[in-house]
Amino acid sequence: MKLLFLSLSMVWTLQTCVSSTPAINHPEPVWTPPTNEWPQPTRKAYFAAGCFWCVEAVFESVHGVQEVYSGYSGGQTINPNYNQIGTGKTGHAEAVEVIYNPEEVDFNTLLQVFFGSHDPTTPNRQGPDRGTQYRSIAFYTNASEREAIQNYIAQLEKAGVYSQEIVTEVKAFKKFYYAEEYHQDYEKRNPDNPYVQSVSIPRLRKFQKLYPELLKSNH
Repeated sequence: MKLLFLSLSMVWTLQTCVSSTPAINHPEPVWTPPTNEWPQPTRKAYFAAGCFWCVEAVFESVHGVQEVYSGYSGGQTINPNYNQIGTGKTGHAEAVEVIYNPEEVDFNTLLQVFFGSHDPTTPNRQGPDRGTQYRSIAFYTNASEREAIQNYIAQLEKAGVYSQEIVTEVKAFKKFYYAEEYHQDYEKRNPDNPYVQSVSIPRLRKFQKLYPELLKSNH
């Protein structure tokens, strides 16, 4: 569904990426982030909550978050690209890698951001976007994170926050594949894109209004 909102220039870019994407079993990712020296300490967390353009922008607005990258995770295909994950055959979801300072924001707060910025009760759907690539997943990298996710979901269910069942997958993190370069900081770099205007920005603004205490000073 998201492709319907792409501008003609983006359609051309997407076609170019598809034609130049390495074979599906190529061992190297199609794009890697620049090397950065993050202030220590830093940790990484991984989430899937619908369109990664939207999710990336939400987490980047949170105090203590150093950087967020868009990518693919949760599936079985090696080195997938955007077109491939859109078929639903790779098993991957659009996901984000959140690099954060645990002295400024903890994992439980990131869970608050995750659950507070999307609907975890809609299977294989988030807003206008439908398909397994848009499903809700909270990844854990250790037993402590798994317990934190399970406890947070239990608290939400006990409080009756949602009228429907939470369908978020609690999944062991295995591999994160960075999305193509043009997806990174997409909302920031394409503020006039129709999808960004009608879906991404309203989603970000709604989150910021609900959780002003979690935001960086410049947001």
